[in-house]
Amino acid sequence: MIYLDHNATTPIDPRVQAAMQPYLERFYGNPSALYRWGRLVRDAVEQARAQVAALVGAHPTQVIFTSGGTEANNLALQGYCRAHPESALLVSAIEHPSVLETAAGLARQGVACVRLEVDREGRVIAAALAEQLDRHPQALVSCMLANNETGVIQPLADLVATARRYPQVRFHTDAVQAVGRLVVDFERLGVQLLSLSSHKLYGPKGVGALVLDRALTLEPLLYGGGQEQGLRGGTENVIGIVGFGAAAELARTERESRETHLLNLRRCLEAGLARLPGVTIFAARARRLANTVQFGVAGIDGEMLVMALDRHRIAVSSGSACASGGGEPSHVLLAMGVDADLAKSAVRVSLGKDNTEADVEAFLTALRQVLEELKPN
Repeated sequence: MIYLDHNATTPIDPRVQAAMQPYLERFYGNPSALYRWGRLVRDAVEQARAQVAALVGAHPTQVIFTSGGTEANNLALQGYCRAHPESALLVSAIEHPSVLETAAGLARQGVACVRLEVDREGRVIAAALAEQLDRHPQALVSCMLANNETGVIQPLADLVATARRYPQVRFHTDAVQAVGRLVVDFERLGVQLLSLSSHKLYGPKGVGALVLDRALTLEPLLYGGGQEQGLRGGTENVIGIVGFGAAAELARTERESRETHLLNLRRCLEAGLARLPGVTIFAARARRLANTVQFGVAGIDGEMLVMALDRHRIAVSSGSACASGGGEPSHVLLAMGVDADLAKSAVRVSLGKDNTEADVEAFLTALRQVLEELKPN
């Protein structure tokens, strides 16, 4: 199988697996325990916290471990809005479902929620944000750093600068797809909340983090034994956290070489796609993640194309893994003004650090064959 769906999840790096192994076999103490085995495990959790913090230019005390990016997004949005019931919630129209559906749930509870427009390349419009902040000068803004479907990198500096003109506005960014693929510095971004996920950077599933400004007040989603500074009750997922830390360390030290490799692969991929009739690359003129290409083929159903490629032992996606299978066009592409029929044809290729040019050529060969087979009579 040629795996080209790394925005959905990445394989665990063998070095990460090796770091996790002792905590599967030997070190099973509760990190809240005072005896030696508990202290050893607590030290491992705190080392991982420091590794994750270093990846995003934060202090370890700003890192709150969660069960993944979805919980981190929920803690950011629900935690803030419950602690500040007078605040509105402004979210971009191209957010991950874990943000959009959380916003919808908060709207049902009476929170004023607004979706922010994007341009035809999928970038949030700063003027649209300013217009809404004039109406809602006390708000939490949530805008992802890089889109999981198109790979478009948002103009976050401009958006944060706009938000800073309003003293009672706070900013959250879902950086799940960006971290490990871009230089991400929490302080320089100027946001107050930032979400991460381990399994997007060659770590284990089931663990993520919310990085936050410690001056911020949040209401916990989970109450329990006071873990994670009282913001996330429950015994820590030590094995996952250790793996997350190891993956974060590797992402920090190898990011530049990975990005160079992925950009070369993406150029080969896009050159091949450009030679195929009827192919449209979405957000082609926007700044995008080095590993991501989303394209459509007029008259071809995207999910059918994904299944046909699977028969050639190639794994790609028709969009977000968290929203696929519904048969509906991508909400991201619709927000960009893409025609619904073309949006339904969308396929996402997301490359990984271990992919090769041979993988790209094999994909293009299979795609040509499949498109010929699926071509309308």
